[in-house]
Amino acid sequence: MEPLETIEVEEDVVGCEGGPNPALGHPRVFLNMEGRGQVDCPYCGRRYVLKKGAKAAHAH
Repeated sequence: MEPLETIEVEEDVVGCEGGPNPALGHPRVFLNMEGRGQVDCPYCGRRYVLKKGAKAAHAH
């Protein structure tokens, strides 16, 4: 299934609220790409893709 919207980001952990107006979205969730370079929100279906050349954060 194709995502409703694809958003390029520069970090591999993103927060999603389902839209520009949080009151109309869903609870804020933090999504971790875990080295895959992309992640889909389980609530709204948005796809977050790591921008080309962006470096994934490393946990310490």
